[in-house]
Amino acid sequence: MTWLHFILLSLASFRLTHLLVFDNITSFLRRPFHEEIKETEEDGSTSTYIVVKGKGLRRWIGELLSCYWCTGIWCAAFFYIAWWIWPVGTEPLVMIMAIAGLAAIVESIVLKITDD
Repeated sequence: MTWLHFILLSLASFRLTHLLVFDNITSFLRRPFHEEIKETEEDGSTSTYIVVKGKGLRRWIGELLSCYWCTGIWCAAFFYIAWWIWPVGTEPLVMIMAIAGLAAIVESIVLKITDD
């Protein structure tokens, strides 16, 4: 594996992890495993808490989807194994996710700079 492949797989894993754990577009995947509770604080701000549902496998998946560290390991394993087994077929997905991952990082930096 080259350094370029390592960086691309890292960025792709980052983006897939964020997609699964945080993004609204995949909330339907998390809904069977999480209950979101919104509470209004004294200052008027709203806080959202996640309560993991169920027991056994359902709870395990809920815990996994609420932890970006845990989900990140599985996403990295998915991309690495897929790249190893079928590099030609995996490359387009890795490239798209890596580009999106880098774009997300750049956007976060730009927002941070403009907020300060």
